[in-house]
Amino acid sequence: MQKNSELIEIAQQEDLQGQTLNQARVLEGSVRNTGIHACGVIITPDDITNFVPVALAKDSSMYCTQFDNAVVESAGLLKMDFLGLKTLTLIKDTVKIVKARHDITLDPENFPLDDTKTYELFQRGETVGIFQYESAGMQKYMKELKPTVFADLIAMNALYRPGPLEYIPSFIDRKHGREEIIYDLDACEEYLKETYGITVYQEQVMLLSQKLADFTKGEADILRKAMGKKQKAVLDKMKPKFIEQASKKGFKTNKLEKIWKDWEAFAAYAFNKSHSTCYAWIAYQTAYLKAHYPAEYMAAVLSNNMNDIKQVTFFMEECKRMKLEVLGPDVNESFAKFSVNTQGAIRFGLAAIKGVGSTAVKTIIEERESNQHYNSIFDLAKRIDLRVANKKAFEGLAYAGAFDSLDEYIHRAQYFNTDEKGLTFLEKALRFGNRYQENEKSTQISLFGENSAVQIPEPEIPPCESWGTLEKLSKEKEVIGMYISGHPLDDFKYQIKHFTKDILLDFTNLEDKIGKEMTFAGIVSTAEHRVSKAGKGWAFFTVEDYQTAHEFRMFGEEYLKFQQYLKPNTFIYVKAFVREGWVNRETGRRSDPKLQFTSFELLHDIIEKYAKKITLEFPLSQIKLDKLDKLENILENNKGETPLYISISEPKEKLKIDFNKTKNKDVMICETLLQELEDQEIQFKIN
Repeated sequence: MQKNSELIEIAQQEDLQGQTLNQARVLEGSVRNTGIHACGVIITPDDITNFVPVALAKDSSMYCTQFDNAVVESAGLLKMDFLGLKTLTLIKDTVKIVKARHDITLDPENFPLDDTKTYELFQRGETVGIFQYESAGMQKYMKELKPTVFADLIAMNALYRPGPLEYIPSFIDRKHGREEIIYDLDACEEYLKETYGITVYQEQVMLLSQKLADFTKGEADILRKAMGKKQKAVLDKMKPKFIEQASKKGFKTNKLEKIWKDWEAFAAYAFNKSHSTCYAWIAYQTAYLKAHYPAEYMAAVLSNNMNDIKQVTFFMEECKRMKLEVLGPDVNESFAKFSVNTQGAIRFGLAAIKGVGSTAVKTIIEERESNQHYNSIFDLAKRIDLRVANKKAFEGLAYAGAFDSLDEYIHRAQYFNTDEKGLTFLEKALRFGNRYQENEKSTQISLFGENSAVQIPEPEIPPCESWGTLEKLSKEKEVIGMYISGHPLDDFKYQIKHFTKDILLDFTNLEDKIGKEMTFAGIVSTAEHRVSKAGKGWAFFTVEDYQTAHEFRMFGEEYLKFQQYLKPNTFIYVKAFVREGWVNRETGRRSDPKLQFTSFELLHDIIEKYAKKITLEFPLSQIKLDKLDKLENILENNKGETPLYISISEPKEKLKIDFNKTKNKDVMICETLLQELEDQEIQFKIN
């Protein structure tokens, strides 16, 4: 027999378990928390409190229903979703820029739907910055589809989502005649013709249900909702009616069964055509603007992403691809946001500069637009409101290069040159401006009409050394978040082009690189050296190239061997081998691929070390006497010890002749030689 104490303990445990179970039953079905739909609005014919219980939203005076949307709709109230799109602002901004620059008033709602340039843009997949169509996958399918009508864009917008994505290759093949278009019933062609026989929209199902089975419009809408919300019970209830009524019209049952089965599968991804059409129309408007007014459109795109430096950098790259010049901020041309100047170049907005407040930007622009351009730093300091454009604002403008156009003889370093009292030239200019403005206010006109204003001399411009490229660009990045007037790697563009095969973006996914050597270059932007608990040194460091920045870590023998290269502002050339990750014994899972650094070198030394020869490549059609004479002079001025080879090709005839090492024409490979060859549009290869 069990002791009484043990029996009591067991009883207590059972009692506690029973209480816990009862508590759980009480909690089950209770509201855990409440949420508010991002864009849902309930519309009622009278005061909403007469229909549903309401509550105040958290930290707000806005009413929200205590019923969820499904209950509210079943109670007979109307729920509407009102979405906000910043793309609409983007379109409006572009229209404003076009009006200001060309005096053309665009009406996006009346853009022609058969514009050739717009469809060509889609066909090339040049859809960066185009609403709904800018992903890499969509660009790929656009190039394959080569849309020619607006219906193609609507369909692709509906198909490019999880589920229907698998139908896209068939959709493309059917458009181009590589796959036969088959309809289950001839009667389906009327509504499926525009999508090449593939059911894409909820509306197609609604129309076919009415045509094949005489569903009422109300029944067709119930079918649409059931598909959109994946209500299987409703679909199962409607199926017998569909089969029965369609059979009476002479359609074969087996065909109807197949159609309904396809519709049930379609319910998993059913999409609303009107929704897709609206999105495709907005996308078409943005593509039209990009095709016809590229600079204005990209200026608006950049303006609408000013608060996200990664996005600004991304779209700046697209501007480069489009051969659009993007210039830094300028007090005589820039506005608050990105704009387009009279030469068609995009100008950086003053509001993007750190430390330059909106009021400072406003006073600079208003004074310039009301009167005239500023002709010097002193003219600027005299004319604007220095109560809002303070020292910090002036420093930010100077670092960003916004004063560069004021005087070609003043470089950025001079603004920060200090005198024996520790005052910078910029501070002196501000003091001059303040004194001038105070004097203007106190000026009195004498009885004889003479101006008694005191002439205040302008401060002397101090002579000093200009900043190096790296320092100048680092200051730009400090106040703007990115390099504008150049890139620190510009001095090494030939080394990067001819001796690297990877970029830092490749390190975001190393699975495809396992077992391969990667060669890349960049500038070390940050580096932190640490010591582990075991007393061993290691480091994590960030490297930047033209596209992005990537953080690396280095341990053990690699750290001992290469640590001297891990210093900020060091230009490095790196080779690394990608190995498989380690297998976790407990889980059996393999970790991410690992990098093994095999070589670190300075970018300065790469051409001298690795350039064994240079080959000049000429298409036969480009060989002309004047060009050869210029080439002769270039080679004569850059004699050295690196062998020179020449390759002549005729692409049409697929002919190519290589001249192995020209006599007495060894050259010295340097930036001067390579730049001169590039200026003469002579293609070359270094290896």
